[in-house]
Amino acid sequence: MHRRPGDDLEYALLTVQELIESTMVIHRDRSRQEQLITAVSGSYAKVLTYARELIEQAEDTIDILHSRVPSSSERLEGAGWSERDLLNCAQDSVTTRVLVSPVLAEESFPRQGSGKAKPIAVRVVRLPSLQVLIADGSTALVVAGPSAARRASLIKEPEVLQAMRMYFESIWNSSLPADEHSIFGDRDRTVLSRQILGALRAGVTDEVAARELTVSVRTYRRYVAEIMALLGANSRFQAGVRAAELGLLPSSSSVPRQPSGPQG
Repeated sequence: MHRRPGDDLEYALLTVQELIESTMVIHRDRSRQEQLITAVSGSYAKVLTYARELIEQAEDTIDILHSRVPSSSERLEGAGWSERDLLNCAQDSVTTRVLVSPVLAEESFPRQGSGKAKPIAVRVVRLPSLQVLIADGSTALVVAGPSAARRASLIKEPEVLQAMRMYFESIWNSSLPADEHSIFGDRDRTVLSRQILGALRAGVTDEVAARELTVSVRTYRRYVAEIMALLGANSRFQAGVRAAELGLLPSSSSVPRQPSGPQG
């Protein structure tokens, strides 16, 4: 079975996620006495306490992968603390990088570290549901799973940390800076652009897509050309692949549909 354009990235991310989680399980058993991997049980507030301690103690680097959306109950447990608040606890000289999923890009992290000697670098990419914090490359906090079945671990096992750093670096190098992710401008233009991307993915003709979006065919084609330029694509197919990699494509329910059967 052939995977659709853009599925390769998701498949790779899920594969690496499974590798990290399976490695964590193996080493948690092997390292129980050495306490190189320890489970963090209890409330989400306890998880955030560990995160804050790691951020405050970091001296050189903080790398964060954030694509797991905390539940409303977890936010209440966290007593109002957000990921953005936690990063304000970092030393000004620490280099901070954040990988965030598109759905969280606008609300979770600042585009730059206000008042800090080293601005926070934020990149956006479609990711599996995970929260990962790596401090100085030597300690990591990983949170996975829904609130009711949350799994959190504090990791100091070198082999697992190496896998996680490689995972982070590979995604970072192929992801889009947050400022470039908001390439479509205001909210209305973003919604329209996502609908156009969905129409391109579905193979809808320009005439049908333009009619569904209540714009002229000429205007629709101009929008398509602008989107291709913004995505750095040389073809509509390439634009679709790039949009899929960045998590910009809408659900199929919001995409204009090609009429079935002969048209009279």
